[in-house]
Amino acid sequence: LSLRRSPWGWSGGVKVLVTAGVFVTTLWNLMFFFNPSKGSGEDSKHREPLVILVWEWPSKQAPNVSRDMCHELYSITGCQISTERQLLHQANVVVFPHSSLRPGRDKLPKERPPGQNWVWVSLESPSNTRALAAWNQTFNWVMTYRQDSDIFIPYGKLVPNWSATMNIPAKTNLVSWVISNYHRTQKRAEVYKNLSRYLHVNIYGKANNKPLCKDCLLPTISKSKFYLAFENSIHRDYITEKLWRNSLLAGTVPVVLGPPRANYEQFIPADSFIHVNDFGSLEELATFLKTMNSSRYRQYFAWQRRFSVKLYTDWRERICAICTAYPHLLHGRLYPDLQSWFNS
Repeated sequence: LSLRRSPWGWSGGVKVLVTAGVFVTTLWNLMFFFNPSKGSGEDSKHREPLVILVWEWPSKQAPNVSRDMCHELYSITGCQISTERQLLHQANVVVFPHSSLRPGRDKLPKERPPGQNWVWVSLESPSNTRALAAWNQTFNWVMTYRQDSDIFIPYGKLVPNWSATMNIPAKTNLVSWVISNYHRTQKRAEVYKNLSRYLHVNIYGKANNKPLCKDCLLPTISKSKFYLAFENSIHRDYITEKLWRNSLLAGTVPVVLGPPRANYEQFIPADSFIHVNDFGSLEELATFLKTMNSSRYRQYFAWQRRFSVKLYTDWRERICAICTAYPHLLHGRLYPDLQSWFNS
């Protein structure tokens, strides 16, 4: 309708507008009355539980997955986790751990129902992840330790805890290291070999025929002033339980070998760890550790007054995190080159 002056004047034009408005409103109400789902389709869609199908559980032992697991364990509502593959055509999301992927696609569903999103999951580093090129144009989302993942699943994090106090366990030795898979070609093996020329390192784990039981690990490590939190490979954001559990939670000061210091500082305070790259030589690092006085040592635990360590070890919690992230994710996109993304 035009607001140009009509032969009936402005008042006539207003009457026409009012009449038209009443007509449109009446028509809309009639449409809604005869087809109520048309107007509330999105709302009813959101009221339906989000169904997440885990194609193969990431850990060796799959838990008993109940319908309301996320609500029961983590107070996340409206989400159903399942490992029953017959629910494929009902699932909104299908989760594929990289460990379950095999060359060829005979293990994957032949077809993807419209609107369904597939998630690629891995906690391994690119150095320990093979055959990614086979999965181009396959996955909508990635779920990894990388901060730029669609669903970010770190090995651990610091959570605010202003009531916390400093707790430094009694120390009986200088440095310890738990190592299961020792390969001479790894950077960490080279660094250890050269560092051990200048100080003694107490080594535990399968590589030294001194395995520690699950309940023995933290009490044993806690007796050391420093812990070698050396990653098996060096990649952006690849900061594992070696830092979170074996160092910070155990009550030792981590000496880290991994991504650059700036990357670590995105996760933990700058004064809570020692980076191998902070020193011009490993001899300098050894001297620094051996000569540190108690006052300086205590400063590395100042973070405890503000934070506590939260570990992520349960895959149920990680999978339920998809429910929380789901409304904010970009739907329908495919990763054209998964290998290039992961290696970047």
